Amino acid sequence: MSPRRLWTEVLAGLVVALALIPEVISFSVIAGVEPAVGLFASFTTAVVISVVGGRPAMISAAAGAVALVIAPLNREHGLGYLIAAVILGGVIQIVLGVLGVLGVARLMRFVPRAVMVGFVNALAVLIFLAQVPEMEHVPWAVYPLIVGGIALMVVFPRVTTVVPAPLVSIAVLTLITVGAGLAVPTVGDRGALPTSLPAPGLPDVPFTLDTLTLIAPYALALALVGLMESLLTAQLVDDLTDTPSDKRRESVGQGIANVVTGFFGGLGGCAMIGQTMVNVKTAGARTRLSTFLAGVFLLLLCLTLGPAVSAIPMAALVAVMVMVSFTTFDWRSIAPATLRRLPVGESAVMAVTVVFVVATHNLAVGVIAGCLAALGVFARRVAGRAELAVTRAPDGSTVRYAVTGDLFFASANGLADRFDYAGDPEKVVVDLGAARLWDASAVAVLDAITAKYAQRGKDAEVTGLTGAGAELHARLSERA
Repeated sequence: MSPRRLWTEVLAGLVVALALIPEVISFSVIAGVEPAVGLFASFTTAVVISVVGGRPAMISAAAGAVALVIAPLNREHGLGYLIAAVILGGVIQIVLGVLGVLGVARLMRFVPRAVMVGFVNALAVLIFLAQVPEMEHVPWAVYPLIVGGIALMVVFPRVTTVVPAPLVSIAVLTLITVGAGLAVPTVGDRGALPTSLPAPGLPDVPFTLDTLTLIAPYALALALVGLMESLLTAQLVDDLTDTPSDKRRESVGQGIANVVTGFFGGLGGCAMIGQTMVNVKTAGARTRLSTFLAGVFLLLLCLTLGPAVSAIPMAALVAVMVMVSFTTFDWRSIAPATLRRLPVGESAVMAVTVVFVVATHNLAVGVIAGCLAALGVFARRVAGRAELAVTRAPDGSTVRYAVTGDLFFASANGLADRFDYAGDPEKVVVDLGAARLWDASAVAVLDAITAKYAQRGKDAEVTGLTGAGAELHARLSERA
């Protein structure tokens, strides 16, 4: 590693550590645990995933999605059960990664580009919306500090890129705040930072079947939501850096990180999309070192520089995240020229993804909604390609229906209504030589067509099927 790359990775880790502190504290509050629980979880998650994960430079820590999933368990049954769910969730993630159960990592290839663009844009919106409470009902000095921090991050890279602009912005705004004695919200106002290391141990719960039954649904939800966010973020970093990553290894790594974190009494974690954007896009990190150092710096900042970190104005971190929001949003996707060029269905899928993510504040829900919308658009588009051509014999003894296109649930259902059961002669040929048979719905429709002709004493013969289509028809047809 070159000295310049090493310098970039070190400073990126420091910037990310500073950006993690207030957000992780907020997520700890959501989960109903002490800030130390979330902060230590972020340390263990980042350090472990930097070694065993599959996507270099991606930041994983105590995340909001995980906090939302397991908050009810902590609220109703206590921290011990939360920790047990984190450990079990990690075990489930390891199993999903090692055995490929449900093909979780492979599912990422079925996420359409429109959904990914919507995912990125929704992320940018959520990052910005998360900063809005920090700009409401605050002293007037907060606003010029935010504007000044953004201006520094825009101008400073034109002077030099040796030091990341976000780090400069945080340092300058902190010095101004402390030097001028400005009474503005600081990191310390969000909660007390930890002062000692946690000790590893088992969760304080009875090891019974009742406990397993109680925590299993939360652990499964944690595993699936965490994996989805992590794998989508990994794909995003793949695209940004034009480098591949091992999604199965990432699944296993996330599981190992959660198991280790649980044994240290920490809140569960997954990829932190905003901090990953800070690390990769803003600070320029590309290796595992930045992820490792983000965790190490986070711990050192909390344990040794607690008072200094507590003095950082929230305005400085808000400025950083607003800048991340602006640079994360794919502005080209909403440019008039792009919208005119894109099919309406693609734009609709992107919009659905954004709306559901912003409405639910859950990236997983938005991605699922976007994929379902994309499936609907695709099915409608392909269904319209099924064509029917009718040819009648000169003597009127036979009629031939030539079907072309893809026959499946969306396209085949309307096919039966296009045959002239009463007017056709006794011999009918349904030629599928130029068609593809995809599912049981299409086979059932063919059966319905031949049955309707049979009711009128006519013979309808299905011909032209080959390969997989012929095998599917032979296996499923009641009239084969």
